[in-house]
Amino acid sequence: MTSSPITIRHSAPTDAAAVADIFAQPRVISGTLQLPYPSLELGQTRLGSQPNKTQLVACIDARVIGIISMFVSQNPRRKHVAEIGMAVHDDFHGQGVGSALMAAIVDMADNWLNIDRIELSVFTDNAAGIALYKKFGFEIEGTLRSYAFRNGSYADVYAMARLKKIT
Repeated sequence: MTSSPITIRHSAPTDAAAVADIFAQPRVISGTLQLPYPSLELGQTRLGSQPNKTQLVACIDARVIGIISMFVSQNPRRKHVAEIGMAVHDDFHGQGVGSALMAAIVDMADNWLNIDRIELSVFTDNAAGIALYKKFGFEIEGTLRSYAFRNGSYADVYAMARLKKIT
């Protein structure tokens, strides 16, 4: 556990090696749709600019330890919807990194991008992830059975979403 603060910033091309390292972690590979042994090129591609993507990184002492991406739908009838994906380096699980990333991306969606619905999928055995998402107002909307092949068998995911609370 570190006592240094977690800072959130927009991702940069120079983060590619750190992002590749995050996606090489065993818990990240198991908890995402990534394949083992990611290349530096994958990190570079992941950080590529897209007009509909917001990508933030979490840092401790300038080290990138987490990443969250939000993709806003380009369908004219779903421009109020975004999908997110997140990964935290295995060495920093349980230290508030996911909460810091989620708080930043939810703030961006609610207060800057006018997103009313945020969607995500999470493996049904990822109790910590599910608890984190519920903490930020996400609800399970359904189970997608045999969604992905992982560790030699098919695994289910929950489809979760958060609707912006209109005050």
